[in-house]
Parts: sequence; C-alpha cells; structure tokens
Amino acid sequence: MEANQSPEALTGLLGRQLQISQIAVVCNDLQKTMEQYTTLLGWGPWNVYRHEPPRLHDTELNGKPTQYTMLGAETHVGEMGFELLQPLEGPSIYREWLEQRGEGLHHVAVMLHDFDESTRLKERFAEVGASVLMGGRIGETIEFYYLDTEPSLKIILESGSGHAIDLVPDYVYP
Repeated sequence: MEANQSPEALTGLLGRQLQISQIAVVCNDLQKTMEQYTTLLGWGPWNVYRHEPPRLHDTELNGKPTQYTMLGAETHVGEMGFELLQPLEGPSIYREWLEQRGEGLHHVAVMLHDFDESTRLKERFAEVGASVLMGGRIGETIEFYYLDTEPSLKIILESGSGHAIDLVPDYVYP
C-alpha cells in the first residue's frame, strides 16, 4: 500500500477481500497429468468429471452461444482447490490457451456461493473493462464464468456461484 492510500482502497470490487478457492491447469492428457501430480506431489484423490451437455449447458464464448465438452479433475491441497482441465470438443478458452501457449496454469478462481453476489461481481468487472470470456452452467446449481482480467491482474479470473455438493464424479482417481 502506498503511503497516501486509504484502508478503503483495499476493499475490492465487492467491498471485501475475495478468497482464492481454486487454481487450475489446462492440459492435453488429463489422465497422464493427474498421474504425475499424484506420483510427484502426492495430490489426490481426484474427482473426475466429463462435462458435456446436458450437464454442461447455457455455455457462451465471447458472448455467443457455443457448445463444448471437457474433462475436469478436482482435488484439494489443504484448503485450496486444484483443478485440471482437458478440452475435448468444440471451441473454448481452454483450447485457445493450449493452441497459443501450451499446457500450464490457466486461471485462478474466486467462487462465490450467492448468485446475486456473483452477478454483482461480473457487473463490477464489466465496469472496469473486464468482460466475460466464457461461461456456462453445470447441473442446476453451478454457474461459472471467466473474466478477461489478464490486462489488469495478469491472470484469467474465474468466478461464479453455486455448490458442487450434488455433482457426482464419473470416477475417482486413484
């Protein structure tokens, strides 16, 4: 904080500090990458999901409706969520990332549990020029969106609302 900055400057767009809930990596081979994280770092078990319609729905890319499918694997490292994503079919920011930059760290998530608060965050970021790159819904309870925050934050920020409590993985590894 600069000497002339007030404490109020630290409140963020929602008037409070947003907590990192997840870090995500995109990869070409989810199974192989998951095995490496498990073998080298001891991370797991992993809940693995095949996200495709109808479970994955209302998807948009750059403001236009689109359809895509992906594999996702999630685990916790302490309190932090860690996710691996592999695009399968259709256009997505995951596929764009792989084509332009290759595998690696893709986004940081600050997920919210309240739909209204999530909508407010999206609106506040739009006011500062960070539009939604991609978004959609998983099941009936999860909304997600990725914001164009690389110019300001040097990362893609994911947010959204809902709970994955009712989401049953396709399988668990190991």
